[in-house]
Amino acid sequence: MKFIHTADWHLGKLVQGVYMTDDQRWVLRQLVEAIETERPDAVVLAGDLYDRAIPPTEAVELLDELFERIVIGLNTPLLAVSGNHDSPDRLSFGTAIMEARGLHLVGQLKEIHKPVVLKDKHGEVHFHLIPYADPAQVRYIYGDDTIRTHDDAMRAIVGRIAAELDTAARHVFVGHAFVTPGARPEENTSQSERPLSIGGAEYVNAEHFGVFHYTALGHLHQAHHVSSESIRYAGSPLKYSISEENHRKGYLVVEIDEAGRVVVDKRELKPLRDMRRVVAPLEEIERHAASDDYVFVTLLNDNPVLFPMEKVRAVYPNALHVERRAASAGAESAPVREKKDRREADPVALFSAFYQEVKGLPLSEEKRLLFAETYADALREETGTE
Repeated sequence: MKFIHTADWHLGKLVQGVYMTDDQRWVLRQLVEAIETERPDAVVLAGDLYDRAIPPTEAVELLDELFERIVIGLNTPLLAVSGNHDSPDRLSFGTAIMEARGLHLVGQLKEIHKPVVLKDKHGEVHFHLIPYADPAQVRYIYGDDTIRTHDDAMRAIVGRIAAELDTAARHVFVGHAFVTPGARPEENTSQSERPLSIGGAEYVNAEHFGVFHYTALGHLHQAHHVSSESIRYAGSPLKYSISEENHRKGYLVVEIDEAGRVVVDKRELKPLRDMRRVVAPLEEIERHAASDDYVFVTLLNDNPVLFPMEKVRAVYPNALHVERRAASAGAESAPVREKKDRREADPVALFSAFYQEVKGLPLSEEKRLLFAETYADALREETGTE
């Protein structure tokens, strides 16, 4: 069986105040063309269809256009789960009706799990669609008070699936999580993805997925495998942050043979505009060839530059950010570095440092946990996953 693994479309995404809808339409139409050429047995979309719980109208229309073309126009089953950016309630609407046409969209985790069963000449392939769910939600749905972290939640979810696996079939897990070897903390692959949790509770152990022939993941924006070649992130189809400058965006073509052996081939998508850094004095930039790329510009001018954005946009009309760094400095200034460090730090660590500074006392474990739980509730409210 052959299927295409994609993820993290983030339709409706804003980058530095600029909607990426045209760019998303450009690359995702390439994906549709690839589906028409490849003729896969299915398309798997591993979460974050939208960038926010209530997406703009243009994003909804684009998703509708793409789904109609894939499912109806190309008669290709599409299997998707909600991610942490999506609204599970909205994505779940009307799913029973759509399944008859080949659109299998799971927005909410349910106590009773039923895989989507597809067939090829060698037999059945069971796709286990598991949407993003906060540990508190899994704890409530399963009635298990021991579930506290994302790893606990995934262990419980996979445990239930494994207990009922049909050994005669091949199995594909589709999920949206931060999976690492041993559930050990690792840096995210992008600054454009919000954390699932704080204090190290978001990491999921890759070993849970050993019972599946292939694991199709979403959430991290760089395509890579985790511990095993069969546990993979497809990555996002576009660069959504300058931290993704060196990512090679695309999708995965996955083939599973009769014995469950997997071959994965990565295909790249060509963006309408690249996203990259430009580091040079203004005088040099003014001699560059004009470009429509999204650029983040660092000016290496010793003296202040009047109206820098206007001058940069004369060459790079889609410039997203301009900052100045003295050529002799060779590194970020302390205030800039401190601001960056604070922005990227663990919120629990930031609050602990703030409490120590204000109170003159270390933050107790009880108060640390209280802050972590309160912050997690705020994250759920922001993403509309309550």
